[in-house]
Amino acid sequence: MKKEQNHIDRRDFLKRTALASVAFCVAPTLEKVYATRQTVTAKETGPSNGASVNQQRTLGSGEAAFTVSAMGFGCMGLNYHRSEHPDEQAAIRLVHEAIDRGVTLFDTAESYGPFTNERLVGKALRGYAGRVSVTSKFGHKFVNGVQVKTEEDSSPANIRKVCENSLRSLGVEALGIFYQHRSDLNTPIEAVAETVGELIKEGKVLHFGLCEVNADTIRRAHAVCPVTAIQSEYHLMHRTVEESVLPLCRELGIGFVPYSPINRGFLGGLINEYTRFSPNDNRQTLPRFQPEAIRKNLRIVEALNAFGRTRGYTPAQIALAWLMRKAPFIVPIPGTTKLSHLEENLRATDITLTDEEMRELETAVSAIPVTGSRYDALQESKVQK
Repeated sequence: MKKEQNHIDRRDFLKRTALASVAFCVAPTLEKVYATRQTVTAKETGPSNGASVNQQRTLGSGEAAFTVSAMGFGCMGLNYHRSEHPDEQAAIRLVHEAIDRGVTLFDTAESYGPFTNERLVGKALRGYAGRVSVTSKFGHKFVNGVQVKTEEDSSPANIRKVCENSLRSLGVEALGIFYQHRSDLNTPIEAVAETVGELIKEGKVLHFGLCEVNADTIRRAHAVCPVTAIQSEYHLMHRTVEESVLPLCRELGIGFVPYSPINRGFLGGLINEYTRFSPNDNRQTLPRFQPEAIRKNLRIVEALNAFGRTRGYTPAQIALAWLMRKAPFIVPIPGTTKLSHLEENLRATDITLTDEEMRELETAVSAIPVTGSRYDALQESKVQK
């Protein structure tokens, strides 16, 4: 079986785009391809003379305000839940490239690994104190290092335990934002907010955040301890937060950090129904990444291609630029293991879509029904509606 013979490397594509000022429609190959694509190597990480992020945005307001680069970096995929991972040194070099290109916000969590992602990020950020911020998360339940997936634990004792472990693993004095990863039915959100507020007073946490919660939970938490940011999935194929969460963030002065802003790589245009994910890649378990769903949803990628090809933009850049145009308090955190993709993502910060272009893009995508749920039943049950 031929493996990625017809695959167009994004870095080569971007070079062509820069020379010709014309976008190329990246059509999915008909060959079977694997998601274990080439990771960043020492050869790729040359001097930082490419794309960079030169803008900043502020998450939160008042005492909870947190100013960061307009685009952050999601670190999960460096060694967890994605196919082939770079070796440790290559991952560290990529993080350093991101820093050199202006990224100041790096996101991880206790559960990524578990524990291993924080340690990797800690090594990568060593020596950059004061120049960058790292955010992490608490709330999943672990017994003897194994996650109990049917339960959550945001008890005050566990929040404090996770905080100490995260500080130790990351090698930092304070976490930029400490997010509740998923809500805990057994712990009132007021108790969660009070505990994080105490950690803020102690200087171990700078700001409070919540993930995948509804407007009622946000309002209740914010009344106890000002919330700096909400982190939830948000992209052109999943816009649920527009119904009540984003309006509330605007009302209360809370920032919003979309995770999976390119829909776990799908909106980048390099995944098709023949893609086979590695056993360690969680996308193989998600309904939206099953072959039939992928085949139907590729119409959305085609719409992004059609929109971007005359403007000189890739589908991934369109997806990110759209998000950043939705509100000035939105800071997406795309992740990658490749320098070429990092460059591609960062170039999106220089794109400003007009109101007319936003309407055109949303109209085109909204006309195409999305096939498949984003999570399985258990994971979906942990997301507040």
